[in-house]
Amino acid sequence: MTRALDFDHLQQLRRGHPAWTLLRAEHAPMVIGFLHRAFIAPNVRSLAEQPLAAQLDDWLFHLRQRLDDDPFPREALAYLNEWADDRHRWLRKYYPAEGDEPHFDLTPAAEQALHWLAGLEQRQFIGAESRLKQVFELLREIDQGNETDPEARIRELERRRDALDAEIAEIRAGRLTLMDATALRERFQQMTDTARALLADFRQVEQNFRDLDREVRERIATWEGGKGELLEEIFGDHDAIRDSDQGRSFHAFWDFLMSPARQEELTELIERILTLEPVAELAPDPRLARIHYDWLTAGEVAQRTVARLSEQLRRYLDDQGWLENRRIMAILRDVERHALALRDTPPDGEPMAIDEPAPRLELPMERPLFTPPLKPRIDAERLASGDEAIEATALFDQHHVDKERLRARVRRALQTRDQVGLAELLDEEPLRQGLAELVAWLAIATEGGQGLLDDDHPQEIEWQEEHGRWRRARLPRVIFTRQGAPTA
Repeated sequence: MTRALDFDHLQQLRRGHPAWTLLRAEHAPMVIGFLHRAFIAPNVRSLAEQPLAAQLDDWLFHLRQRLDDDPFPREALAYLNEWADDRHRWLRKYYPAEGDEPHFDLTPAAEQALHWLAGLEQRQFIGAESRLKQVFELLREIDQGNETDPEARIRELERRRDALDAEIAEIRAGRLTLMDATALRERFQQMTDTARALLADFRQVEQNFRDLDREVRERIATWEGGKGELLEEIFGDHDAIRDSDQGRSFHAFWDFLMSPARQEELTELIERILTLEPVAELAPDPRLARIHYDWLTAGEVAQRTVARLSEQLRRYLDDQGWLENRRIMAILRDVERHALALRDTPPDGEPMAIDEPAPRLELPMERPLFTPPLKPRIDAERLASGDEAIEATALFDQHHVDKERLRARVRRALQTRDQVGLAELLDEEPLRQGLAELVAWLAIATEGGQGLLDDDHPQEIEWQEEHGRWRRARLPRVIFTRQGAPTA
C-alpha cells in the first residue's frame, strides 16, 4: 500500500528521492529533455558511454546556439558521470559482461519523473468508456476468483454462455455490430499507455533484484559467522522477493510472454489493429509493432540480474571452500613441523598411538562362502620326445568372419519385408565358415537389439564342412526386424 503523504515523509522524499531532486534541479529542462530524447523516445534500454556522450554534445551544442549566455560550460562526459553518482542517481553506470566500455541506463526514479511530466500535458482525448468497462471486468474477475459456492460459479458461467449464444444468433441473422471509430481510438490509446507502462515496470523490477544483489555482496564482505546462517538469510530475502506480489506477477507475466503461441498471437493482433483506419488516423508509433519484443528484452535483463545473484552465491561458496582447504593444509604443515622438530629428540615413552591409519570396513555380503579345499591328483608320467615331423602351418590358420557382409544380407532381405528369420537367410545362402559364422550371426542378433531370440521355439541349423561332414546345431529361433535392422 502507498505510504501516507505526511509532512515528515514528504520532507524526506524532497531531500533524497532521485525523482524529486531531478524535478527541482537547476538545469532540469536540459537534463529531462536529453534523457527523454536519448532513452524514452527511441525506447532504448542502455547506451554505451561514447555514443551517449556524443548525443549529449549535440544536444548541448543546439542549446548553446539558442541561448545568449553559456549555462552549460562543462563537457558532456562530466555531466553523465555527475548524473550517475550516488547524490543524483538519474542514470546507472555499469560495465556489461561482454565489454570493457561503461554503459548508462535510465533509473526507475528518473523514468517516473519523465512520465509524470509527460502526463502534465493536456490530452486532447481521454477515454472514459473503456476505463469504466475495465473496472467492471476487474471487479467481476475478483469476485468470481474468490467465489467459493460452486452453484454461484455455474450460474455466472451459464449467464456468459447465454450472452455468447445470443451474440452468435445475432451474427448469424446478419446483424453484425461493429465498434465505432471513437471506441477503437479510445481502446487503442489505453492499450498504448499500458504497453509503455510495462517497460517502465521492468526497470523497477530489475532495480529491486539489483538492490538485493548489492545487499548480498555487502553481507558477504562483512560476514564473520558460519556459511549456513548467511545462506539462510540470503535465500530468505530472495524467496521473499520471489514470493511477493510483484515477484509472482513478474514470473507469471514472463511465463505468459515466453509462450510461442502467445507471441505469434500478439504479433498478428498488433499488425491487424495498426491497419485499421481509425487507428491509422492517430499516427501511432511504428515501434508499437514490436512492443512485445521490447518486453522480452527488458525481461531478459531482469532475469540476468537474478542469474548474477546466483553466481555471486556460488562464488562465495567456492571461496569459502578454498579457505577451508587452506586452513586444513596449514594445520597439516604445522603438525609436520612439530614432527620434524621432535625427530632428533623424541620424548620419552609413547606420545601417541593409533590402531590403524584408516578404518577398516567389512560388509557382511563381502565375506565369501566357505569353499572346501581341492586336493589335486597328479599322475607323474614321463614324457617321451617324438621324432615325427608335424606341419606347423595349421597353428597359424585363422578364420575371419566378415560381419559387415552378414549385416548387408539382413538389410537387403528387410527391404521387401518387415522381418526375416535366420533360417530363411541360411536357406538362401548357407554357412560358408561353419560354426564361426553361426556364432557371428548370433552376435549380430544380440548387439543393440538388432534381432529377437525366441527361446520358446528352438530351431536346428545344419551345414556341411569342407571335408563333406555334416554338422547340426540347436539354438533359439533368431528373427531380424526392420526396426532393429543392423546399421552400417
